[in-house]
Amino acid sequence: MKKINSVKEYKKQIKKEKIKIHTIQISLGILFLLAWEILTRANIVNSFLLSSPLKVFSLFVTYLNSGEIFSHIYISTLETLLGLIISLFGGILIATLLYLSPSASRVLDPYLVLLNALPKSAIAPILIIWLGTGLKGIVGVSVSFVMIITIINVLNYFNHVDSDLITMMKSMKASKLQILMKVVFPSNIMNILSTIKVCIGLSWVGVIVGEYLSSKRGLGYLVMYGGQVFKLDLVMMGIFILAILALIMYSVIALIEKILKKKYKLN
Repeated sequence: MKKINSVKEYKKQIKKEKIKIHTIQISLGILFLLAWEILTRANIVNSFLLSSPLKVFSLFVTYLNSGEIFSHIYISTLETLLGLIISLFGGILIATLLYLSPSASRVLDPYLVLLNALPKSAIAPILIIWLGTGLKGIVGVSVSFVMIITIINVLNYFNHVDSDLITMMKSMKASKLQILMKVVFPSNIMNILSTIKVCIGLSWVGVIVGEYLSSKRGLGYLVMYGGQVFKLDLVMMGIFILAILALIMYSVIALIEKILKKKYKLN
């Protein structure tokens, strides 16, 4: 009975701790916005350069009422999801092939490092020229930001699976493909989800860079246009919407991660 009570108490403590953390997180956000508004109203912070929360919200309501904001959100989200999906499927597939062929992995390793080190914003204009100024070009830029890091991360995870498990499978005459499917993939589900979390932000960055260069729609275009005409409330509105969308996507992956951990007792 004492043990049951102690477990209940532990769960209650964990729940209280989560509520406390979420409360602090929300409070910090509110305090930041309040401080920002107060400082701009008191002319301590230049409202022309940083706008203010109320101005940003007022502009958002204007765009919301006109319906214009939805087309910008839709196209940017579509480009981001396409770039992310293509990069993840392509990156995991290439990492798998390299894992199955260690000699190819060793040959290509310096090229992967080189491609990862290249400033992606520098090659973005080339990709836009090659693929065009529409959806394909922007998605291509997003893929260039995400694909290589996906390959490197996933391949690194595959190569660092518990060696004892690999040895045991080999002693049972398992093939490389069987080891991959029975040990390597299951052992790295959480690692792949962690990689996806990182790639969400990179995919958004790629889309914004692409929209800077060639788009007449999208949140990146709004931010760029706002900067060009010195309308900083438009810039801030675009940044806030981008942050919220990225947070939503991140939260979805975090929820999937939580469900898998609970269902399959994964670490």
